[in-house]
Amino acid sequence: MPVALGATVLRERSLQQVMSAREEERRRLRRDLHDGLGPALAALSMRAEAVQELVRDEAAKRLLDEIVADAQAAVTDIRGLVDDLRPPVLDSLGLVGALRALAGGGDGRPAADGPAVLVRAPEEPPPLPAATETAAYRIAAEALANARRHAAASRMWITLEVAAGMLHLEVADDGRGIGPVRPGGVGLTAMRERAAELGGVCVVVPRPRGGTLVRATLPATEGAR
Repeated sequence: MPVALGATVLRERSLQQVMSAREEERRRLRRDLHDGLGPALAALSMRAEAVQELVRDEAAKRLLDEIVADAQAAVTDIRGLVDDLRPPVLDSLGLVGALRALAGGGDGRPAADGPAVLVRAPEEPPPLPAATETAAYRIAAEALANARRHAAASRMWITLEVAAGMLHLEVADDGRGIGPVRPGGVGLTAMRERAAELGGVCVVVPRPRGGTLVRATLPATEGAR
């Protein structure tokens, strides 16, 4: 292997390892916030509300009102932070279950508020790096949101498979298709960047029979490419 190519591969693998370690740390932090600090603040708010019923002094009541409001605001902030760190649905349902939930069940039945979405995926995929799960979920979410907003599609398909150490994700629709893809489009750029951070790729292309296809290839194991 040429020296320059070898250095590039090593750099990409190092980046993948850093991203994977960061995602695992986010998972741990999300769990600690969700299971520890969040419930503790919620319990503090409930206790303060209980004390309010016993206090007659108006100044003390006002102070308790402020404590309750601050605690509830902190709980709301923590819930938002937990969701930003890692979608909780990934830990509760796994990637395939999370994709089905994202698709409103994913059984291909007509939906009242958007296109019918069919999810085709193995029931029990092999264990995946946390960073790959998160990237796949967020790419699928962005692709679904784009299609629902712009494609005027009646049907969509999410296909997931793992082969040769790579995860292959496709989100397709039968809508109006795409014109020239703007490189600076925020949603498209975000999908590409999520894949590239892990050493993967994400492309958005027209489907031969009409509509749009988002295809992402991500490492299914540490250091795969």
